[in-house]
Amino acid sequence: MSDFRLDGRTALVTGASQGIGEAIARRLSAHGARLVLVARSEDKLEALAEELRSTNGEAVAHPLDLARPEAVGDRLAELPEGFTEIDILVNNAGITADSLFVRMNLEQWERVLEINLTGAFAVTRALARGMMRRRWGRIINVSSVVGLMGNAGQANYSAAKAGLIGLSKALARELASRNITVNVVAPGYIRTAMTEDLPEAARKELEKSIPLHRLGNVEDVAAGAVFLASEEASYVTGHVLNISGGLYI
Repeated sequence: MSDFRLDGRTALVTGASQGIGEAIARRLSAHGARLVLVARSEDKLEALAEELRSTNGEAVAHPLDLARPEAVGDRLAELPEGFTEIDILVNNAGITADSLFVRMNLEQWERVLEINLTGAFAVTRALARGMMRRRWGRIINVSSVVGLMGNAGQANYSAAKAGLIGLSKALARELASRNITVNVVAPGYIRTAMTEDLPEAARKELEKSIPLHRLGNVEDVAAGAVFLASEEASYVTGHVLNISGGLYI
């Protein structure tokens, strides 16, 4: 694991308590980064932080509820000593509240936009100035292929994930002069607790629609995020890395 080393860097990952966020946190730690683990579930975060520390990693749990974006800045100002200068930010936290558009209520719309898009805005705004002062940073936003191609029953989620792509491209232009890159990973269908609940017949039908004929693994997404966080990706910004097995081409 000599390439893509992140020794001396501190990374903050939102939604780090499970799924893709947990996998990204594990991979960043394995490549040498210190980790600030952010999510609502303090117990899960503490368990992951302890596990990373047991393998000689450096990690702290920092519970944060992105449903209250107005409080994000103050909460991130309370990062523990040794973890205050964030070099790598992964905005991964997100929720779904699926419904056909004509049945979708305003609360379903606003909650998904608030956590998935406004939450990323709030965290990035709180941390970007420090990156600008240090003239180095990596911002990686976890979108989705549905932000590129849309998906029936997910107008709110698709809009939020498309918004993350637009936000990333705008920030890539604004922050490039300070040696900060801003990129996106856009996963397709990934094996998580959500997809594991699918009936076998439905999963097989889904796999048929993917040119590689399989669902992705969280490690597939984590590998892309680590590359974008590394020095090897220093000339990549404003890019959307489509990790979907060919679902979206």
